[in-house]
Amino acid sequence: MNFLVTGGAGFIGSHVCERLLRSGHAVWAFDDLNPFYDPRLKQRNLDDLRALAGRFEFVHGDLTRRAALDDLLGRVRFDQVIHLAARAGVRPSLEEPALYQRVNVEGTVNLLEAARVHGVRKLILASSSSVYGVNAKVPFAESDPIFRAISPYAASKLACEALGHVYHHVYGLEIVMLRLFTVYGPRQRPDLAIHKFARLIHSGQPVPVFGDGSTARDYTYISDILDGILACTQRTFGYEIFNLGESQTVRLDQLVALLEDALGKRAILDRRPPQPGDVPLTCADLTKARAGLGYHPRVQIEQGIPLFIDWFTRQPH
Repeated sequence: MNFLVTGGAGFIGSHVCERLLRSGHAVWAFDDLNPFYDPRLKQRNLDDLRALAGRFEFVHGDLTRRAALDDLLGRVRFDQVIHLAARAGVRPSLEEPALYQRVNVEGTVNLLEAARVHGVRKLILASSSSVYGVNAKVPFAESDPIFRAISPYAASKLACEALGHVYHHVYGLEIVMLRLFTVYGPRQRPDLAIHKFARLIHSGQPVPVFGDGSTARDYTYISDILDGILACTQRTFGYEIFNLGESQTVRLDQLVALLEDALGKRAILDRRPPQPGDVPLTCADLTKARAGLGYHPRVQIEQGIPLFIDWFTRQPH
């Protein structure tokens, strides 16, 4: 099949492209290579993908420019689109809320509309666990109320979920929304906690810890996320939302301890006040994903952190 992967040069996107190529599919990666983090890291991901056997094409484009999408979808007949491109991160969205709405919401509308016009019938879109906001019910289920977003990033993902439903209901597109819970592993963005903390501990610099260390996340290893995404490509849905997480909550102080053990080095902690926009806890209810996707995460944090550090220590620093 022909797959378009937006954000295909990034962390999750490059892994999705690799898995699809290894499965024998043709893949087009669409990415603007923006400087949110060092574009050379994305170029390295693209080099890895080009080195694989298989049909792969990189398209340098911006989701907010509809013409670029029309040009691509007009010349290639795509079977499915996996939409991972977005301005990411809760904290940066507090500083540039308009940018996040423009890229994440307007960009998604452009993609949905281009798909409709050019006859693409199935799209898999990345949402986020941040849509749950401060959710009193744990674990978080897809049926929980989600109208208490506490960051512009979360609000943009809520809007994308609503838009996906509109394009299913009105135009009959098959839409799958995936609420991803804190993904980590090789190629992880350098601004994300696990990669950032590992780099700081490794170099002997202070690690900023917001709050008392009790905030907790459902850290999900990249291979488990890939299993969930690929399962979506192989099944037929109308409009569905699935959590993809590990369903194992890990406290921030526990995460730091695991990184210390894997690196063989103690962290210098820089205690700071809690950050606005941060939720205290995320935890995925996987009942629906297990039933609908056969999703069964296998890599627990105690295994995943050493796997990440093995990759991290082999990178140039």
